[in-house]
Amino acid sequence: MVRAAEVLGPHGPLAATLAGFAPRASQQAMAAAVEAALAAGETLVAEAGTGTGKTFAYLVPALLSGRRVIVSTGTKTLQDQLFHRDLPAVRRALDVPVAVSLLKGRANYLCLHRLARAETDGVLGTPRELASLGRLREWARRTRSGDIAEVEEVPEQSPLWPQVTSTADNCLGQDCGHFKDCYVVKARRAAQKAALVVVNHHLLLADMVLKEEGFGDLLPGADAFIIDEAHQLPEVASGFLGASVGTRQLVELARDSIAEYLTEAGDMPEVKEAAEALEKSARDARLAFGLASRRAPWSALTGGPRAALDEVRQALGRLQTLLEAAAERGKGLDNCHRRSLHLGERLAALLAAEQDGHVQWFETYPKSVVFHRTPLRVGPALAAHMLRFQAAWVFTSATLAVADSFAHFCAAAGLADPRTARWDSPFDHARNALLYVPRNLPLPAAPGYTKAVVAAAVPALAASGGRAFFLFTSHRALREAAEILRRAVDYPLLVQGEAPRGELLARFRRLGNAVLLGTGSFWEGVDVRGPALSLVIIDKLPFAAPGDPVLSARIDALRREGGQPFTDYQLPQAAIALKQGVGRLLRDVHDRGVLMLCDPRLVSKAYGKVFLRSLPPMPRSRDIAAVRAFFAREDAHPAAAGEPGR
Repeated sequence: MVRAAEVLGPHGPLAATLAGFAPRASQQAMAAAVEAALAAGETLVAEAGTGTGKTFAYLVPALLSGRRVIVSTGTKTLQDQLFHRDLPAVRRALDVPVAVSLLKGRANYLCLHRLARAETDGVLGTPRELASLGRLREWARRTRSGDIAEVEEVPEQSPLWPQVTSTADNCLGQDCGHFKDCYVVKARRAAQKAALVVVNHHLLLADMVLKEEGFGDLLPGADAFIIDEAHQLPEVASGFLGASVGTRQLVELARDSIAEYLTEAGDMPEVKEAAEALEKSARDARLAFGLASRRAPWSALTGGPRAALDEVRQALGRLQTLLEAAAERGKGLDNCHRRSLHLGERLAALLAAEQDGHVQWFETYPKSVVFHRTPLRVGPALAAHMLRFQAAWVFTSATLAVADSFAHFCAAAGLADPRTARWDSPFDHARNALLYVPRNLPLPAAPGYTKAVVAAAVPALAASGGRAFFLFTSHRALREAAEILRRAVDYPLLVQGEAPRGELLARFRRLGNAVLLGTGSFWEGVDVRGPALSLVIIDKLPFAAPGDPVLSARIDALRREGGQPFTDYQLPQAAIALKQGVGRLLRDVHDRGVLMLCDPRLVSKAYGKVFLRSLPPMPRSRDIAAVRAFFAREDAHPAAAGEPGR
């Protein structure tokens, strides 16, 4: 029997067939550990530092195992990359006849029924929306998968997508006239026939917890689950183990009710009137919460918003009554009636008294407000769901351990006694990286902190010649820094929010001397190799905002139980987040660069040692002269072995 470690070794098929592949001892060791876990049906928690090649380290044993495996990723971006790039490379090298499949949630596939309706009901009326609809029609004639990720010309946030995709609420199921050609149905059937299925955490949890995505027949038949980007799993699970409903869902129900009324109940104008009243009340409710974006506990809600929500519930009740009378007119109206009942039940539950072990809160967006009930702990519930499956579980990420301990992740994910293993990054941080903590910066809470951070960053940017990611923990700090930097440096500035994320990254790579300013979404899942990224600046240690309602409730719960919220929860969470940001710096054996951490607490507070112990070992300095010397070295790009497997 061929062993996974041999396949990834110097004489294996990957080295023979994949250009640039370089064997790594850590990758082979991880592959052997995954192979053993799959064979024994065990649970393995594996941290693999950047450059280990963890994707190949689990794909090879998964494909060789002869077992049915579900691989789950934290993001759809990685899901697509894994399925379209990494998996084909491994399958070609192994030459194994293993059927594989890509499966996403239904909202990622074109709905032929809703596309046909969007073309006739006139909801899309702006020139931009009509142009996007035209491009979508052209694509719909040639697509085989119906995966909307293929349509790069239409922005991800386009208002077109909710009109031409379905949700669990509005899907007509087998009653749909397009059921035989449905892309969701085709994708699920392919997944049920495959030995290896690539999903994402949202889809996995939706089906595991809510059973609403419809590939539940696949889960019990799986012999193994491999969870990549596993550090994201507990937070994603919080959403599925709780509940939420937003005014956008009510607006969509109102619009769908009007569309179905036009085709199925034209002699009942009161349906249209009630739907329009619901949409107006939902929009008025958003306005009642004020213009500013907010995240706050339900207890912070005052009279105006509460009165507006009462009006929403009354408007929804009126529409429910009329839809019940009209439901027999057609499948579409019947579906809208069922949706109205479901939304009404969820809204009533969320607006009721708080449940033990949960926090109720709301969040406002520019055009909507969402109400949430979130569990304070997800570990026990996750453990109960995982126990339903007689399967191996592999959890992997570059950021699972905090100061060499997996205790925080295991508690959050509900893992009682898993096997654990850790492999450091094979990159030579001691030679190719430098940690710079500038002197004389104020504490982050001090007035003018962001201004001081930018002043300290300017000489570092001059030394690096731009080529930097400037990562922030808040949008406010990002905006302030952007305004200052526009006057202080001559390098191209790329600012999150001023263009789509993918466009910003493409321009960053192309320009070669740009400075990209970003918040959360740029801290992880971003891969820029080569000299275009040679400096990563982090404004402060990424502790979660103290006013966050979920964080506050979890802190209170830990205190009541006699725990230490800071050391047990806040510090480990921040250390994991920092590791993700730091991981942007070296992405290849040829890369070199400076990590600039501006927060003085890293050296002035005792807990700073926890952060430092969680980072790759590299030289440290508090002197800008060391940064200048680092970039002035002649051996800027030392010769090195090829790229390890992914």
